Formats: sequence, structure tokens, C-alpha cells
Amino acid sequence: MPCAKQGNALRHKITTMATRLPTVPPPPELMPPERDGGATLLERRPQKTKPPQMYQVVMLNDDYTPMEFVVFAIQEFFGKDRETATQIMLKIHLDGKGVCGVYSKDVAASKVDQVLQTARQAGHPLQCLSEPIEP
Repeated sequence: MPCAKQGNALRHKITTMATRLPTVPPPPELMPPERDGGATLLERRPQKTKPPQMYQVVMLNDDYTPMEFVVFAIQEFFGKDRETATQIMLKIHLDGKGVCGVYSKDVAASKVDQVLQTARQAGHPLQCLSEPIEP
């Protein structure tokens, strides 16, 4: 039978073990390199990514779509003010086509679809397309 002194020591050891936090070694990447030259140090190199291919949304001139509708479409779908939209409309009218904005491929396709759908609903044959911009 253990004596009272041994029981107190055992109780103290168990209590200390139960209340002490376990020690966890740091992850290997935080460990200092070995001094014997056995460790290899890797260097992270930044990756160079190319910017995405950009597309310009172009409206084409026709003899039937009213100029006011073209100005409306440019304001509505490309966020231009009335003066800028009028200048783009005049470029379309005089040069046969005009750039309304430059976007990523998906956004440009979405803008083209919005313009064409609105033009068809209004009964206008307005043509709009997207073209890749050469880098």
C-alpha cells in the first residue's frame, strides 16, 4: 500500500500533466535550416500572368435605326453621358462603325446581346459585335 507522501506526489504529477498545454513542434517551414548543409532552401518565384484578351464592342451603321435610339443604347449599356454617346453615334454614322467600349470577352459578349435584344424589341435592325483587340 503506498504511503500518503507517495500519493500526494502522484496526485501532483497527474494534476500538473492535466493542466499543462502539450508542446507542439513548429511546422517544418518555420524551423531554422540545418547547420550541416543538409537542408535545401527553396525560393518562391512570382508567376507572370498575361492580362486577359480584351474585346471592343462595335456598333455598325445602318439606314433604318434612328440616331436617337443609338444614343440611348450607348448611354444605357455602356454608361456614357449624352454628349459622349452622341459623339460615338456620329462616328458610327459617318465612318460606318464606332467603338462603344472595351471589355473582357464575357462582358463584351453580354453587352452585344443586350444591345441586340433591345434593338429587336424596338423593331430596329441595329448591328453590334465584339472584336478582339490586337496586343
